[in-house]
Amino acid sequence: MIRRWFKLLPAPLLRNVLILTVVGMAFIYSSTFRTGEDFVGRQGAWALVGLASLVVTVALGYRFFLSISYSLYALSLILLLVVDVAGATRLGAQRWIHLGLFSIQPSEIAKIATVLALANFLGSRNPVEEEGRTVLGSVALVGVPLLLIMKQPDLGSASLMIPIVAVPLFLWGVRYRYLVVTLLTGFLASPFVWNLLRDYQKKRILVFLNPQLDPLKSGYTAIQSRIAVGAGGLFGKGWLHGTQSQLDFVPEHHTDFIFSVIAEEMGFLGAASLVILYGTLFYQIIQLMERTTDVKAKLLAVGILSLFFFQVLINIGMSFGLFPITGITLPFISYGGSSLVIAFTAIGLLVSIHKERSIF
Repeated sequence: MIRRWFKLLPAPLLRNVLILTVVGMAFIYSSTFRTGEDFVGRQGAWALVGLASLVVTVALGYRFFLSISYSLYALSLILLLVVDVAGATRLGAQRWIHLGLFSIQPSEIAKIATVLALANFLGSRNPVEEEGRTVLGSVALVGVPLLLIMKQPDLGSASLMIPIVAVPLFLWGVRYRYLVVTLLTGFLASPFVWNLLRDYQKKRILVFLNPQLDPLKSGYTAIQSRIAVGAGGLFGKGWLHGTQSQLDFVPEHHTDFIFSVIAEEMGFLGAASLVILYGTLFYQIIQLMERTTDVKAKLLAVGILSLFFFQVLINIGMSFGLFPITGITLPFISYGGSSLVIAFTAIGLLVSIHKERSIF
């Protein structure tokens, strides 16, 4: 029975995820072993929690989570409100809730809860008869957590909410004019959004356009990250031998800027190999999405794909100076319990879609 259950699982997808997790732990160690703190042990513990979450998610099935998606969405909003009232502050942002021995980051929960709620919402509506109302409902569904996350402030997680709604809407069958109107509305609202940003966030965007504007403060991280990436050359300096990370020139090198550590120590070939691993993961998700005939499962899979793809794109782009610094993790690689557990949970939903696709 157990052997038959395992045969239904997408082994290449799971293998890819485990490789990414092990690679992440190796470079978390490399970037923190001089500190004397056991970041790898903590990440390993969170990985075990994530694996347990994956197994439970597969056992319950994605349809169960779709059936309670609105409740999960409401719970995520409550957690975001709790953060606003009693959340812990780190590095100038109020994003965490302390629960004794560990902390959780509700914005991570909100992302996957919103993906589930949106898949359920879109999958229950006809694009021919209910297009306008559905687009407005989808924007509202994503807009509430987006505004709450921006208030923390967490511009990185908030920015991921945009592809989470745009890509599933496109797959659902929305006409281009609605997407154009939505994008135009967002553009017209940009002055209002700019006024919502904190001073340091505004400076980050200005520094993105010109890193030399404030090279010793706001532009420091972007400059040092690019130096680390360039210093790796073709083959890199070797594991544990990245000077930019080992000497703490690159801030947050075990979380937001771990790609800089990989690029410096493993060089272009190592960084390219990591990008290929992610590309393979995205291709496997697309294959899984194409093989299911359940509309809600397709929308859920494309929502998860959008979440992973744009998170990887923005994080790596930050390391190269192609995107403003927003504080966003690299899935399965960066240190962070909430991010890792939610990523494994998302994979569990995908595995469940693969396992149950023959039912439809």
